[in-house]
Amino acid sequence: MTPELRSIDATTYARVVLPLTAPLWAAGRDFETYARHTLELARSGYGRNHYSTVGLYDGTTLCASCKCYEREIRVGDRTLKAVGIGAVFTPKALRGRGYGSAMLAALMDREHAAGSDALYLFSDIAPAFYEALGFSSFPSRAFSLRADDLPHSRMTIKQATPEDRAAIRRMFARHERLRPWSFKRTPLFWEWLYLRTRHGSEHPNGDALTFVLREDSRVDAYVTGVRSPVHDSFIVDELGIRDEREQDLIAPFLRSAAGDLRRIVGWLPPEPIRRMLPRGSIRRRKDAIFMVAPLSRAGHVWVRSSNVAGIGDPVWSTDHI
Repeated sequence: MTPELRSIDATTYARVVLPLTAPLWAAGRDFETYARHTLELARSGYGRNHYSTVGLYDGTTLCASCKCYEREIRVGDRTLKAVGIGAVFTPKALRGRGYGSAMLAALMDREHAAGSDALYLFSDIAPAFYEALGFSSFPSRAFSLRADDLPHSRMTIKQATPEDRAAIRRMFARHERLRPWSFKRTPLFWEWLYLRTRHGSEHPNGDALTFVLREDSRVDAYVTGVRSPVHDSFIVDELGIRDEREQDLIAPFLRSAAGDLRRIVGWLPPEPIRRMLPRGSIRRRKDAIFMVAPLSRAGHVWVRSSNVAGIGDPVWSTDHI
């Protein structure tokens, strides 16, 4: 019997797959919480419309599985259809038989036939495994700043409230329009992002916070990140400013957001924020390597024109799946 790709409903995935993947991806949560969070994401507005789980079955045996996330990519004035892949997993007893490769190849065939332009993922291990399947690695770097090296300015920052979200979304959209390409963020995706932030799955060693620099009712800047005493660091996930002409606000704003922590770290931001970031150290990141497999002619053109050595990360860590 030839193994075949099948959809897995959310409840079955939680019952059959999550007990196996919890040691890898529960991120400090107990199993009950890990399963509940996974089901909440699957049942959210974004989850019902754009998220799914699939598996490669040999008869009744589940040989490999993964999560799929539909996203649109704006490339200039064009829109490409992309599918993100996460939690690629093969049970230990079945490893070494090519099931993972076969599942991804079947998924690529399915998405090509469905008209998708690209598959993407964030690889934590063995990027060469995905390169052999046709994925290209994009630059993936991290930055580090010493908080004491940044200028100090008297400014009052506050934790963002739900009333600040519209301003934050406008800032984010304005920055993204200045880039050659970016992931589109729909209202459903924003709500899904807020849900993931509340779950704390990306940062088990600290609570996610969003700070805003507000003057009266106007929000001049925002930063989403985590104060992590374990790492003596403020980890930046996303950063925005209302007016690029006021980029001198960024350094003291980050210092204020860090509080008494010694370092400010994160993925090297996409443009235009990257060039506004204070000078610090930059290193190649060894985890969450952004990789793309083009499936259409438009996808190939996008990958060839976008994957240029020397640029910063093309995505925010908030796009991580």
